[in-house]
Amino acid sequence: MAIRNKAPFHQQPGFPVLFVQALVGLLVALLFFLGKGMTASYSALLGGLIALLPNAFFAYKAFRYFGARSAREIVQAIWSGAMGKWILTAVLFALVFVGIRQLDIAALFVGYLLAVAAAASAPLLIKNF
Repeated sequence: MAIRNKAPFHQQPGFPVLFVQALVGLLVALLFFLGKGMTASYSALLGGLIALLPNAFFAYKAFRYFGARSAREIVQAIWSGAMGKWILTAVLFALVFVGIRQLDIAALFVGYLLAVAAAASAPLLIKNF
């Protein structure tokens, strides 16, 4: 019998990581705007969003259940969240490459990589994680 987590999304354990990742994405976009202009700025912002949205999907799936009785459902949710995260990342990159005509590819990947690095290092920066 699975025990469903009824806490709002913003109170779940993964939310602080997503918040740090969103802040880094916005900061990178602002820095690109100041340094290279509008195209680089929205390209970096899109890169940050490509990292953030799949992580939000994973956090939503991974923290749906809790407790020892829900072990099977937790493993299933983490697995499906991870697979969905990879698929969503690939789809978002494809949509950006196909749908955005003026794109600074270097800024896109810098925004993406810095947002991924922020998510990876956020547990080190957050005290009560």
